[in-house]
Amino acid sequence: MSTKAPTDDPGDAKLGVGQPKHYGAGIPGVLRALSAANQQMGARRSLLTLTSVNQRDGFDCPGCAWPDPEHRHAAEFCENGAKAVAEEATLRRVTREFFATHPVAELAEKSDHWLGSQGRLAEPMVLREGATHYQPISWEEALGLIADQLIALDSPQEAIFYTSGRTSNEAAFAYQLFVRAFGTNNLPDCSNMCHESSGTALTQTIGIGKGTVTLTDIETAELVIIAGQNPGTNHPRMLSSLERVKVNGGRIIAVNPLVEAGLTAFRNPQTVRGVVGGGTAIADDYCQIRLNGDLAFFQALNKLLVEADRAAGGSVLDHEFIREHTEGYEALVRHLDGLAWADLLRACGLTLAELHHVVDQVRSAGSVVVCWAMGLTQHKNSVPTIREIVNFLLLRGNIGRPGAGPCPVRGHSNVQGDRTMGINERPPAWLLDALERHFGLPMPRPDGFDVVQAIGAMRDRRAKVFVALGGNFVRATPDSRATEAALRQLDLTVHISTKLNSSHAITGRRALILPTLGRTERDHTGGREQFVTVEDSMGMVHASRGRLRPATEHCRSEVDIVCSLAERVLGNGLDWASMGSDYAVIRRHIAATIPGFDDFEQRVAGTAGFALPNGPPGCAKLRHRDWQGPLHREHVDHPRGSPGRLLLQTVRSHDQFNTTIYGMDDVYRGITAGRRVLFINPGDRLDLGFTEGQSVDIISEWATPDGMQERLAPAFRLVDYQTARGCLAAYFPETNVLVPLDSVAEESNTPVSKSIVVRLQASTHTGPAPVR
Repeated sequence: MSTKAPTDDPGDAKLGVGQPKHYGAGIPGVLRALSAANQQMGARRSLLTLTSVNQRDGFDCPGCAWPDPEHRHAAEFCENGAKAVAEEATLRRVTREFFATHPVAELAEKSDHWLGSQGRLAEPMVLREGATHYQPISWEEALGLIADQLIALDSPQEAIFYTSGRTSNEAAFAYQLFVRAFGTNNLPDCSNMCHESSGTALTQTIGIGKGTVTLTDIETAELVIIAGQNPGTNHPRMLSSLERVKVNGGRIIAVNPLVEAGLTAFRNPQTVRGVVGGGTAIADDYCQIRLNGDLAFFQALNKLLVEADRAAGGSVLDHEFIREHTEGYEALVRHLDGLAWADLLRACGLTLAELHHVVDQVRSAGSVVVCWAMGLTQHKNSVPTIREIVNFLLLRGNIGRPGAGPCPVRGHSNVQGDRTMGINERPPAWLLDALERHFGLPMPRPDGFDVVQAIGAMRDRRAKVFVALGGNFVRATPDSRATEAALRQLDLTVHISTKLNSSHAITGRRALILPTLGRTERDHTGGREQFVTVEDSMGMVHASRGRLRPATEHCRSEVDIVCSLAERVLGNGLDWASMGSDYAVIRRHIAATIPGFDDFEQRVAGTAGFALPNGPPGCAKLRHRDWQGPLHREHVDHPRGSPGRLLLQTVRSHDQFNTTIYGMDDVYRGITAGRRVLFINPGDRLDLGFTEGQSVDIISEWATPDGMQERLAPAFRLVDYQTARGCLAAYFPETNVLVPLDSVAEESNTPVSKSIVVRLQASTHTGPAPVR
């Protein structure tokens, strides 16, 4: 165990490249998890925390949102979950002495790995106007400073209130109520940058912005298609469910430009076969499509299904389901018939024989689930792509019945719950109506800013105050330099956080850091033991109770901070003090305003939780989009790859969760002690005249009405890898700088981080590689 944080930030000085792994987890994964836990927490604290993760009487993992099984193991966590717990439950502390030693300008040059490694924030800190260092501040003065700044604004629209997906249901509900009672819907959140495209497309097609499956549906499906997702790194506990798919006789098809270890095989460390055997093969077929080829892939499958149905006299599609539950079938068939095979094959990068093989498996499967993540949601045409997935499922009745349906796999532990609670810059009318009826207050009706719009408002001085309930905004967002410049335009930036990150060093004229309790910690706000709730990717709501003593006596819960601030700002008759001191009061308000939460307190207390109403309405719509056409049909442009240009996707390393960098290794892809690597197909590298290991600069290109824009990310080491021709991959947030602020998905406004047009040049960067 080491309570001493690292003092240096070496960047990629010792970067190494080895062979990628061909399986996920296994005993090495267990050892890495235990090593990370012991280093940050020590043996006794590790035992206490790790045996409480995802248990009925414990706390919800602060990592991903994969649901808990009905029958749980004593060790119900994965390698990255253990790292997330260790990061939060660390014994290291960031004290006032640390801030006195390190000026803000110095912190702004540090990597997020170094910043996060310093430990838990110990007390409220303020950066006063013109100061070079953060200084201690009392809670009373800090909350008063925020309240005075908000009250002094010319309009509530000049304030932006951001939310991270770690925020509990209770804190999220109180936060959105405070913000709307203040007078604005400026509630951007991390959903805007990940699954906004999923919510948009699913709402348009099946009437609900979430997936429709349960964990049992996935594990009993006869066929699971995993598109644009890397569960071995991003949702490791999903591998156990995929193993159960195989045990139950199901098949799995992976659709991904990169060959990923977790999609190849899984060595379950809790089974004999996983420890001493070869583990379980996951993907029966691996469709290595081109980046942004998913729309063409599912259009091709649908075209083949329609052709097969026609040849078989109508026995391939579920025509009874189509008649009773859909509309637009004939128009969809005409549209599919008009698609040219040459266009589809070029766009997806597969052969017709490979597509026929997939369709044969679809036809033989009695139930199909399609899972996806940000590999599908961060393209310009992501919303049409997901609508096409719904078409694919509807054609054979694979929605609304056991073992079938769409499954967008969420990345953060309560990002779905936050949206359910009303964290939404475009709130539905029913929510505002319910809040008005219950609280007797008018609710603002105009849409607020999403993340991209919020950055624009800050840049243009239409916003003056930024409050973040968790997260690392500056590293989660696109166009890094533009985002940093926008934040520096503000009068006040406020971060409610557990750990230090880059956003604390990119500030407005004044800045506050407010330390909050972590998911692992006991909450005795109001003199009583409190618990909070979360919602997982499958719409299950359950309680979370921390087990550790708070990091310091100065840490306050998110609920307490939000309610205390609201009481100072509003004074509008709502009993914020009761809500802040007894979270059951908030749960009663939730039960009265949010559908599916009837008898909330009784249903969640002392149980495994409950499922929210989750399924399509009686009639769904078959949506289609053309390559070009009249109104309601979009031209979907798959980049052809101009000479010397390739498509880049940003990805996580295995030592990373969202913007939190646990370490500098990516063991599954063979990378050690570094992050500035660029994965490239060897054929592309040879065609471009580069050598393996050469340092290159990445230059993105983006056409605008004012001409071509370019962004540069310097000094990336080329690594030969199994990726589709014409397709590159590199880690974020290092490559966020390459995504222009106005490069967004149609309809969802999500930044396009998975199909960035780039060119490469021999690096002109001198000196050590940048650390951020």
